[in-house]
Amino acid sequence: MGDAKTLLDHTDKLHTTEMGMTRIRKNLKIDVDDVVEYCKNKILKEDCTIYRKGKNWYCEIDHTRITVNSYSYTIITAHIVS
Repeated sequence: MGDAKTLLDHTDKLHTTEMGMTRIRKNLKIDVDDVVEYCKNKILKEDCTIYRKGKNWYCEIDHTRITVNSYSYTIITAHIVS
């Protein structure tokens, strides 16, 4: 839980780039204005599985994997997983 708690304690720092927003919308096939808020809500769900591998956190929930840089809290990408 240590790594997951670190991410959960710092969700206010989550952000992404313009390119990241476009990539996440496309990959998840979503049409939302606030991609960061969308991802943050997924990450904060109680049944979200969060683990750290190298420099990134991976958050898996609802057949979605969200990748967050563990140093900058940048949401890098998100993908649909089966």
